[in-house]
Amino acid sequence: MQIFVNQLVYFGFFQSLFLLGVYLFSAKNRKNVNGYIAFLILVLFIGLLGRVLYISKLFGDNFRLITISEFAILLFGATVFLFTKSSLTNQRFMVRDLVHYVPGLAYILFVVFYFMIPSDEVIVARIQRGELYAVVDVLVGIGLTFNCAYWFLSLKQFLSFKNNLKNEFSYTIKTQFFFNFLIAVGVCLLVWAIMYFISLFGPETLEREARKFIWQGIAFIILFIAYYGMIAPELYRIQSLNLSQKYSQSKLNYGDLDILKTKLENIMIAKKPYLNNKLMKAELATMLGISNPELARLLNERIGMNFFDFVNYYRIKEFIALAKTAKAKELTFFGLAQEAGFNSKTTFNKSFKNLTGTVPSKYFGNGP
Repeated sequence: MQIFVNQLVYFGFFQSLFLLGVYLFSAKNRKNVNGYIAFLILVLFIGLLGRVLYISKLFGDNFRLITISEFAILLFGATVFLFTKSSLTNQRFMVRDLVHYVPGLAYILFVVFYFMIPSDEVIVARIQRGELYAVVDVLVGIGLTFNCAYWFLSLKQFLSFKNNLKNEFSYTIKTQFFFNFLIAVGVCLLVWAIMYFISLFGPETLEREARKFIWQGIAFIILFIAYYGMIAPELYRIQSLNLSQKYSQSKLNYGDLDILKTKLENIMIAKKPYLNNKLMKAELATMLGISNPELARLLNERIGMNFFDFVNYYRIKEFIALAKTAKAKELTFFGLAQEAGFNSKTTFNKSFKNLTGTVPSKYFGNGP
């Protein structure tokens, strides 16, 4: 088993080294790949470097070498968060982002002065007193807490972004690949946390043994993400939102909103902009002759729907009307839904059920 684990360590190490080389020496990849992806690979490289140096015995059987891996512990979660944030907002690196790495730097300095610099005699004395392993338990707890906190911040950022999509787009943006990345990392952290708490009250070595495999899991997740970040960077280029300014600055009074509501309903009926399956709120605002924030205010205060639900409400009405025509004999339900402006079967089914309380087949009986 140990031989197999060591082989995985070597594989992950050389893969991370290869990907770093590709990123550093390829101008095209430096341009296309999110910089935080490259830093994630560097963090992974550091995390595996200590284990490679230790198991390879290049510098003898020096246990201090493995502590190099600890340098990456508090850098990981912060980088996942900054990668998530920059991917969703297209926000470039800013100097203030470095504050997220201050705890990691402090952690590294502690590891250096507590584990690496002291003599063998001092280390042995700490082990005999039980001090060293107690400190390790505390450091692991800090690392877990830190990484889990940043993972929750990353997930919160993603879910907030996904929710905001419904205020700007009338169609579904593909975010599943990015979501799967966060879930995979979260599963690894959850397993690590479970092993850690079990080890506190049970076998002391359980967490230390499990951590090898958990970090291997995280390593392969990052390598997978980095690989696809280089060969298919569009997977991470989720269409960014130019989020509307707070519409509290809008100069429209209540009478204006009533007039605009009538105008908007007329436009939806006469021009049927919802038939455009890539309709965005900014486009509809232009048709109405108002700003994006003013349309947001109109939808919120006079219609009570977000943009996504509002447009799909009209698409469902269009679908129901089409289902009663001769065209219904030629097309499937989803074919009719596409004619009505939908580009996703899942979105269509969900919108239809939300509006009618049932599925199309039951609504129409035998159906088209």
